[in-house]
Amino acid sequence: MPEKISKSVGVTSTEQYLSKLCDRTFLKLWSYPNPFRERGKELCDLIAVFENHVFLFFDRETKALMGEVDNFLLAWERWRKEAVTKQIRSAKKARNHILKNRNQIYLDASCTVPFPVKLPEGDLEVHTIIVAHGASEACKNFSEDNVSGSLAIIYRDAKDESNNLPQIPFVIELDKSEPAHLLDSHTVDIILGELDTFYDFMSYIRAKEAAIERIESLSYVGEEDLLAHYYLNFDKKKKEHFIGTKDNSYNFVMIGEGEWNDFIASDAYKRKKEADKDSYLWDELLQRTAQNALDGTLLGDAGVFESQSAIFEMAKEPRFMRRELAKAMRNAINNFPDSQEIMTRHICVMPSFSRNTPYVFLQLRYIGDDDYESQYRPKRRAILEIACGVARNKFSHLSKVVGIAIDAPKFAKFNSEDFILLNCADWSDEQREHYNENNKHFRFFESKNLKSQIKTVYNFPIHGKRAKNLKIGRNDPCPCGSGKKSKKCHCLFGVQT
Repeated sequence: MPEKISKSVGVTSTEQYLSKLCDRTFLKLWSYPNPFRERGKELCDLIAVFENHVFLFFDRETKALMGEVDNFLLAWERWRKEAVTKQIRSAKKARNHILKNRNQIYLDASCTVPFPVKLPEGDLEVHTIIVAHGASEACKNFSEDNVSGSLAIIYRDAKDESNNLPQIPFVIELDKSEPAHLLDSHTVDIILGELDTFYDFMSYIRAKEAAIERIESLSYVGEEDLLAHYYLNFDKKKKEHFIGTKDNSYNFVMIGEGEWNDFIASDAYKRKKEADKDSYLWDELLQRTAQNALDGTLLGDAGVFESQSAIFEMAKEPRFMRRELAKAMRNAINNFPDSQEIMTRHICVMPSFSRNTPYVFLQLRYIGDDDYESQYRPKRRAILEIACGVARNKFSHLSKVVGIAIDAPKFAKFNSEDFILLNCADWSDEQREHYNENNKHFRFFESKNLKSQIKTVYNFPIHGKRAKNLKIGRNDPCPCGSGKKSKKCHCLFGVQT
C-alpha cells in the first residue's frame, strides 16, 4: 500500500484560495502549494505539473495601496516592487532550479518528502504566473474609467530604450523575452475559473506566449479582456484559438477595456456555461480517484504519479469533451437493462480528444454473495481488462484504451470505480488471441444490437435547429450576441472545435 501524501493547503488566505482554484483546474494530483527547492527555501507558492508543462505560481498580497495614502505615486511604486518585481525575480530563480534540478523538489521544509509527480525526461515548458493582490480597490478608485480594477499589461522588449514609457499607476510593463503572466485579485478567479482544465489553461497560456513572441508589443487593460479576445478569435484550419492577428504586417496589438463584460453577456457564452454543468461528473471521478492516490488507498494504478495511468489520460480532456463524455455516461446509465440474471452488464465505447485513445465504460449488476472487495472487484477488473483488449482487437488503430468500470447506479446502493490503462500500440498475435479466447464467454462487441453515433461537438453550443440551418450574411449581426457584423466577428459560433 503506498504511503499517504500530505499536501500543504497554502499559508496565507490568498495562497489557500489559489490552492483551491488550482486543485480544480489541474486536479488534486498535479497541483501542490508551497514546494521547497532546498532546506528552508521555498521554490514557489504553488507548482502544477502535467505532461511536460510546469506552472510556477507566485502569490503576494501587498498593502501599500490600502487605507489612507499620502503619496500615491510612491505607494504605487512600492506596491509594484513588492507584488510584481520581486516575484518575477524569484520566479527566474525557481525556473532555473527546475531546468537544472528537476528531481530536487520537495513537499516539506526539511526536504525529506520528495515531490510525488515525476517530471518527464526531455524538454520542459516552464510557465511563470504572478498573482498580485492589494491593488484592485485602489485601481477602481483611481479613475471612473476603470471597469473592474484589473491591472493593465504591456509586453515589450525591455532592452529597447527607444520607446520607454513613464511609470503609470496600474499599468505594468513586462519583458517579452521572458514573459511572466500577471494576474490580480480580480482576474485570477476569472482565468482559473474559466480555464478549469489543464488543456484549456495550457492552450491559453501557449497562445498568449506565442503572441508575445510574434508581436513587437502586446497590451491589454485587463487579463479578462485578453481572454475574451482569445475566445473570439478562432483558426478554423488549426481548430484553435489565438491572440492577435494572422496578418504579420501588424507589430502592435492592443485589447480594449470591456471586452470581457460584453462577451459574458452574449448568448453563446451563456449556452456554454449551461452546457458545461454536465461535464463536472467527469471531474468528480478524477478528483475522487486523485484523493485516493494521495491518501494511499488507491489500488491497481501504480503509474498514477508517473503519468502512466487511466486518470492521467482522462485529465487530458478539455472542458467541452468532458461535457460530452459525461453525457454519454449518463445515457449509458439510464439505458442499463433491468434483468434478474446473476450478472448483467452494459458496455459502451466513447471517443476521447486524443483520437487513438477511447474509453470503454463498463457497468455491472451482480446478484451474488461474493465479498465485495476481495472477490467481486477483482472479477470486475478482470472483465474490464478483457473488454478493453477486445476493443483493441476490433479497432486496430488504437494505441491506448482506458477502461472505466462501476456498479450499475440504477441498482447499486453504493458504488466504486475501477480504472485501467491498456497500452496497446505494439499488439502481438499472442495478445490478440488471448483476448479473443477470453471473449468467447462474454462476447463483447458481437451483439447485432450495437449502435454507433457520430456527433459534432461545439465548445460554444449552437441552439436548436440553427446548428443545421445557420446562414449568416457578411453584414448580418453575428449570432454570438457581440453586436458586431459577421464579417468583423471572429467568434466560435457555428465553428467545430
